[in-house]
Amino acid sequence: MKDTDLDYTIVFPDPSLPSALETCKAPVVILLGWGGCKDPYLAKYSDIYRNQGCTVIRYTSPWMSAFFSESLGRRTLRLYAKKLLELLFDYEIDKSPIFFHVFSNNGMMMYRYIVQLLHCHRQFCMLKVVGTVFDSGPGNRNVLGSIRALNTVLISQTNFLFRMVILLVFIIVVVVFRIVLYPFTRFLHESHYDAMKKDYSTWPHLYLYSKADKIISAQDIEEMVQARRMRGQRIEVVVFTKSEHVNHLREHPAKYIEACTCFLMSCLHCPVGPYHRKR
Repeated sequence: MKDTDLDYTIVFPDPSLPSALETCKAPVVILLGWGGCKDPYLAKYSDIYRNQGCTVIRYTSPWMSAFFSESLGRRTLRLYAKKLLELLFDYEIDKSPIFFHVFSNNGMMMYRYIVQLLHCHRQFCMLKVVGTVFDSGPGNRNVLGSIRALNTVLISQTNFLFRMVILLVFIIVVVVFRIVLYPFTRFLHESHYDAMKKDYSTWPHLYLYSKADKIISAQDIEEMVQARRMRGQRIEVVVFTKSEHVNHLREHPAKYIEACTCFLMSCLHCPVGPYHRKR
């Protein structure tokens, strides 16, 4: 189902299929896509959770907002985050447990604002979040990785000349606002990575990442893991050695699906039965 203002997809579990959540209240899983991600790509991840009896909302924020608006200090993604949470009330599923699956820095930026709203907005503070999966993120300030990510987005959407112009503009924006002016603006515009390091959330996190990722440094993710563990948070990690950025499901499907479903069940305090193991 689509909305003209917020380009999302929501899918409900198939009642004819057996559910692994027979003894638990089925959660709503919110997938936050990577930059340039198309809905059919997210649908493959959606199936992991729908097969377990979950309702799934898929959403990818506009890449222009992530790469340009946020780089210029404009918090346009916060509006999308608010509208996304409002969907839970529109569909009357706000009483269900909430579970996030966040991809790369594009998803992490949206997630940062969602977490802020969960903590400070009266309408959302009663929502019950049980866990979050991070796939290929989050990453710290990495100019080269950001350029590679934007180039990946543009390859499938623009011609060569337009892509070069956009990349050049992005490089200028990054150099001016993230490097030259950063000492004067850092107190006004905290980075998403720094905000997530000191986030007050207490629910468990699972980090899925690869040592071979050329867009998000494994070191950045490991630093985040350490920071979250120092806060006493339950953190789980699955490390892949060769798979590329947001490509772990394709290259290691069995390992990936088992990691996500086992983590989901543990967050819900559900037993892991034979059906769950087979999916």
